[in-house]
Amino acid sequence: MSVVEPVLLPGRVGERGDRRNRGSDAIGATRDRVEAPRVTGSTRPPVTSRETVAAHYRAVRATTEAICRPLEIEDYGVQSMDDVSPPKWHLGHTTWFFERMVLIEAGQEPWRPDTDFLFNSYYESVGRRIERPQRGLVSRPPVREVYEYRAVVDERMRRLFGDAPDDVLDRLAPAIEIGLHHEQQHQELLVTDIKHILCTQATLPVYRPQDPPAPSRETSLTFTEHPGGLLVVIGAPDDGFAYDNERPRHQTFLRPFQIADRPVTNREYREFIEAGGYRDFRHWTSDGWAAVQTSGWTAPLYWKSADHDMSLAGLRTLDPNAPVAHISWFEADAYARWRGKRLATEQEWEVAAQDQGGTLLDDDLLHPQAPGAWLGDVWEWTASAYLPYPGFQPFDGKLAEYNGKFMSGQMVLRGGSCATPRSHLRRTYRNFFQPDKRWQFSGARLAE
Repeated sequence: MSVVEPVLLPGRVGERGDRRNRGSDAIGATRDRVEAPRVTGSTRPPVTSRETVAAHYRAVRATTEAICRPLEIEDYGVQSMDDVSPPKWHLGHTTWFFERMVLIEAGQEPWRPDTDFLFNSYYESVGRRIERPQRGLVSRPPVREVYEYRAVVDERMRRLFGDAPDDVLDRLAPAIEIGLHHEQQHQELLVTDIKHILCTQATLPVYRPQDPPAPSRETSLTFTEHPGGLLVVIGAPDDGFAYDNERPRHQTFLRPFQIADRPVTNREYREFIEAGGYRDFRHWTSDGWAAVQTSGWTAPLYWKSADHDMSLAGLRTLDPNAPVAHISWFEADAYARWRGKRLATEQEWEVAAQDQGGTLLDDDLLHPQAPGAWLGDVWEWTASAYLPYPGFQPFDGKLAEYNGKFMSGQMVLRGGSCATPRSHLRRTYRNFFQPDKRWQFSGARLAE
């Protein structure tokens, strides 16, 4: 079903001695590392590789459950703020996507009649649903039934890969490929949502014990010059997988610019705090200053002091040379103004970016580490509003709602994070959030 290239994904995110109430164990999720493919070919691939894509499907689904395995059963239903979805909902929603967009399109009936209402995210074409802020109020179905739902859909997908005629599988291939990348998006959201759930608990529980990394080396900040030009081309090419918002590939004009060789570090951001950056309105946009006043921000999310922050492994000594994480666009922009710089535009970022990888989900560290990476560790806020490229065309059918309808009031981030699966990431990837959001692993890169 797709031209693929093997890449290792983690079969487990962490180990816990206590395995009580582990629904994922009940359906046989592997703890071993598994081979999974990186999709590199056409989105209308030959059906002859259906066995390879079936293996990719199993690996992606196993990784999602491995992320949940260290949780206690009580953690699955918690919604610590409106932006966070309970882990139970993520498990159900990613399963619903394959049921609704693939299996039902193949003529099958839903597992139960209320799955659309329970696990639809934002698809108006599908109908009514539980609104996002109320997802944490849903105690039924219980966790074990959500894992049963996953097992049922996985079995139906297994039979589809094995038995469907070539023309049917060819018709469903784009939705299957999008579904795999969609689930990888939710793997990152699971990690960041679990971190928010646990770090807002009074007892500060540890998701998984982990030895702290060796302190990284301090590196000077240097800026690289780029000539810009009239015929600079950005966007995803026609072949290979990309979301609709990454296309079409097109020309753009860039004035000459300079861009930093690495993201802003904790040490550098701490200087902004110590200089009174959160107390001086002159560095902030009007909405940003209002957010500081309303929310009482004085430091990045999860900083407990100037020297400690919360991680999924508990309270840690802050690595001064690691990329600063969990800042909003408002904070990234204010820091850049304070430094006499600005944030890079997404066009500048894509033209300048190198295939220099940092920490990703596959590395099983779940904390920003590398100060010099372009891909991984922290998503980097850009100066660009999330808008359609010239000639943008949304996906077909129900999937037309996937990206385009959110092109208002949001800012673009580039580069991936320590929670992004490697096979999911591309230099053309356009992530987007509202400018006040900071529970993601989000940082900043300066330009001028």
